[in-house]
Amino acid sequence: MGKHLVLIGGGHAHMVTLAHMNEIVAQGHRVTVVGPSAHHYYSGMGPGMLGGTYTPDEIRFATQHVVEKQGGQFICDSVTVIDAANRRLELAEGDALTYDVLSVNAGSYVPRNLVAEDTERIVSVKPIEKLMDARQALRLALKTRSEKIVIVGGGPSAAEIGGNIWQLAQEEGLHTPHITILAGNRFMADFPEAIRRRAMNTLTRRGILVLESGYAKIIRADGVTLADGGHHPADRVFLALGVRPSDLFAASNLPIGPDGGLRVNAYLQCTEHPEIFGGGDCIHYTPSPLDKVGVFAVRQNPILFQNLLASLNNDSLTPFDPGGSYLLIFNMGGGIGILHKAGITLGGRLAFHFKDWIDRRFMRRFQAIEH
Repeated sequence: MGKHLVLIGGGHAHMVTLAHMNEIVAQGHRVTVVGPSAHHYYSGMGPGMLGGTYTPDEIRFATQHVVEKQGGQFICDSVTVIDAANRRLELAEGDALTYDVLSVNAGSYVPRNLVAEDTERIVSVKPIEKLMDARQALRLALKTRSEKIVIVGGGPSAAEIGGNIWQLAQEEGLHTPHITILAGNRFMADFPEAIRRRAMNTLTRRGILVLESGYAKIIRADGVTLADGGHHPADRVFLALGVRPSDLFAASNLPIGPDGGLRVNAYLQCTEHPEIFGGGDCIHYTPSPLDKVGVFAVRQNPILFQNLLASLNNDSLTPFDPGGSYLLIFNMGGGIGILHKAGITLGGRLAFHFKDWIDRRFMRRFQAIEH
C-alpha cells in the first residue's frame, strides 16, 4: 500500500522532487504540497525584478499547476505546527493533514523585531512578492518627486536592492531617489575585502550613501533611529537584514540548531524523527553548518528527492555532500555584477551577464516542467 508524502514549500530544494513527482505517484504513493502561493519566486532574481531586468513571470514557477498536472494535491495554506509524534500538520486555515514522510523547504524570513509600525512603506526583501509591490509603488512615487529611501542591512542583499532601485529610476526616467544604506558597523563585513571594495565603489559612484555608523534600533516609515540616537529620515524603508529560518520548528518543539533551523543529519533527515527531511535555508546541517546561499539548496535537490523516494519505499538513503567552494555573483544593478570564487574576484558587465545566463538557464530548466 502506498504512503503519503507531504512537502512544505515549493522552494529551490524541492525543485527536483516537483519535477519527478509523477515517478512517485506512479509507484503508488500520494503527494501533497502545502504552500502559501500558487507560485514560487526565485529569490536570486528578485533584485533584478525590482530593477526591471526581469518581469515577475520570468522569475517564478507555477507550483500548483506542476503539482496537479502530475497527479499531486496542492493546498494553498501555511503550516503552523508539525506534530511529529502523530505525524500530523496543523494548517493556518484550521485544517489538519497527516503524513507518512514529510519534507520541509519552508525557507527563511527577514526579522521585523525592530519595526515599530506595520505599513506598506516598510518593505521586507523576502518574500519576493513584497518587492513586486514595492516596484509598482516606487514607479508611481518617483514619477512626480524624489524619495528618501533607507535600506537597513549591510550585506549583499542591501547592496543589490540599492543598486536595482537606482537602475529602476534610471531606466524609466524617474526622479533619482536619495538612497542610504545603513550597514551597521561595517558594510559587507563577512566577505573578502575585494568584494567589499568593489560593491562600495559601485554604489558610491551612483550617489548611494553607505553608512557604517551603527545598528538600527527603531524602524518607522518616516525614518530609522540608530542605537546611538542618530536618526535618518525616510519616505520608504527596505529591510535587508540577515534572514532567519522559519520559526515553525521551534513552535513545533522539533530539534533546532543555533539559528533556529531544523537539525538534520548527513541524509538531510531530522536528527530525532527519521520520517522528516528538509533542505534549503530552513535547515541546520549538523555535520557542518552551511551558509545561507541558494547553491546549497540546489546541490541538495537530487539527494533530497532520492532520499524521499527511498524513505517511501524503505530503501537505503544517500548522504549529501555539500561540495567545495561555490560561486558568488551579486547583481548590483545597471548591468554590473560582482563575481567571486576561490579567492578570485571580478566585477563589471561580464560578471552580471554570467549571473544572468546562469539564472535564466535555471529558470528555463524548471519552468519547462509546466508545459
